[in-house]
Amino acid sequence: MKTRKLATALTLSFSVLLAGCASETAATPDSSSTSASETGSITLYSGRSEELIAPLLESFTAETGIEVNVRYGESSEMAATILEEGDNTKADVFFSQDAGALGAVSGEAKTYPLPEDVLNLVPAKYRAQDGSWVGISGRARVLTYNPELVTDLPKSVFDLADPGWKGRIAIAPTNASFQSFVTGMRVTQGEEATAEFLAAMKENAVLYEKNGQILDAVESGEVAAGLLNHYYWFEKAAEIGAENMKSKMNWFADGDAGNLVNVAGVSLLSDNPDALVFASWLLGETAQKYFLEKTFEYSLTSDVSPDPTLPKLSQINGPEIDLSDLSSLEQTLQLLTEAGLI
Repeated sequence: MKTRKLATALTLSFSVLLAGCASETAATPDSSSTSASETGSITLYSGRSEELIAPLLESFTAETGIEVNVRYGESSEMAATILEEGDNTKADVFFSQDAGALGAVSGEAKTYPLPEDVLNLVPAKYRAQDGSWVGISGRARVLTYNPELVTDLPKSVFDLADPGWKGRIAIAPTNASFQSFVTGMRVTQGEEATAEFLAAMKENAVLYEKNGQILDAVESGEVAAGLLNHYYWFEKAAEIGAENMKSKMNWFADGDAGNLVNVAGVSLLSDNPDALVFASWLLGETAQKYFLEKTFEYSLTSDVSPDPTLPKLSQINGPEIDLSDLSSLEQTLQLLTEAGLI
């Protein structure tokens, strides 16, 4: 029943996205396997889009000889599928854009813990405590704002609940990243404070389906500011030129719930040794450089900023949280529904 309940919650999240846009421990795969067999292949369930990672998978196959059979979908959809398939899942690897989906899968499905030499490539806060998943790249929540419309920057995300922000702040409540942010707020600040914040957003916020739409609205002056992931700013800058960007980015005070750093990561769902090769490769030079330079995400293996205008990952002081706890999506969806935001 618990597995079905989690799968239902994850599937509900996927439905919302479309409308708006007991764990077993198995033997650890042999970490000494660093190359593929001549006929090596893996099946990947990917919550990361084909547009984003197809070039990366081509590089992986070119370097290792391992073929990758991919099933694409939203991270929540893929997690729900894995939970429904159970021991019969065809996936060797789950590549999620969100730690919450990884936590949901590792909490209910049969996963194969990653070896210490792989886990230790990233800081402890960006991997599962039980070794069931490891972060691959990071993204920071930011406040993007139009300096012509905002002169007094909020010190906390909770400051956006002030009536002075009515009609001036943009959010995307059906977006998975926003829902993870709200889950992080629930986990660190409690249900009551989060419910009060969401009620204020119902009054103050202008709602959009996607982060890119929020950024466009801030750029045009349609709204004064918006909550999104940092890399959207750089994607826009790459498109029109950084010198033509009107908006800027801002972080909240140290430890604030608005400074959540979430990760994309992988978990192993079979003992196929090539699955471990893939996980290790994603934390290697080729893949980490790709995330830094092509998607403007943070590398988790080195403290390097995707851009000189961004702080280093070690300089972003977010809330203290076990990212696996972002799996408690069902409660978040309930709060968002009660607030009238979805």
